[in-house]
Amino acid sequence: MAAYRSGEPTASRVESEDENGPFKKFSYDDLIARDKVNLDITWMKDPALDDADSGLAPEVIAEEIVRDLQSALNEFAAIARSLGGEVDVPEAEVE
Repeated sequence: MAAYRSGEPTASRVESEDENGPFKKFSYDDLIARDKVNLDITWMKDPALDDADSGLAPEVIAEEIVRDLQSALNEFAAIARSLGGEVDVPEAEVE
């Protein structure tokens, strides 16, 4: 890990002398000449975000967000009260 030089500029990294070393520079042409190369960059799909593709109406999404935020606010208010804090947030009912 020392060779990675964490926290230092990437320019401070030195190409490995060994052909199989950890830091080897490759040109675009070197990479594209390889078999089955794919330089398409895509994000891995997060299953937790599947609702974004569900076609829910914006008002339904907004209602879900409000419920989630209210629930979180209730939890934080309860924590603050248990620590002796005076919280001026009425606990709302979450559906």
